Amino acid sequence: MSGKLHITEVGRVAIPAADQDRALAFYVDKLGFEKRVDETFADGQMQWIEVAPKGAPTAIALTPPMEGGPTSVDSGIIISTDDIEADHSALKEAGVDVDPEIARWGAPVPPMFRLRDPSGNALSIVEPLE
Repeated sequence: MSGKLHITEVGRVAIPAADQDRALAFYVDKLGFEKRVDETFADGQMQWIEVAPKGAPTAIALTPPMEGGPTSVDSGIIISTDDIEADHSALKEAGVDVDPEIARWGAPVPPMFRLRDPSGNALSIVEPLE
């Protein structure tokens, strides 16, 4: 490689959302994320949406599935919390598709559970160990 790269961060990750408005409502109303971008382009034919936890540097882009691509993914996205018990209970009570139990393997693996959004995309919620 001849030149220096200018990469600064992971700014966003994209996951498929066939119904972007439903996905937006889920991430804002159920997970408490803020809507950062909601723009239409291509003469109103396409929509770009980004959501993120308040103050987080990385956003999730809710994009239409690519033609012939998957309609949901195991996203690999890991969301941090400082109270996994409360969040698991609150999401379960809100009707979110969450694992029935919090996984606890012991150090060095933090307690975690997975959830699925309305499109079926899987995400993990983890309470980092101190």
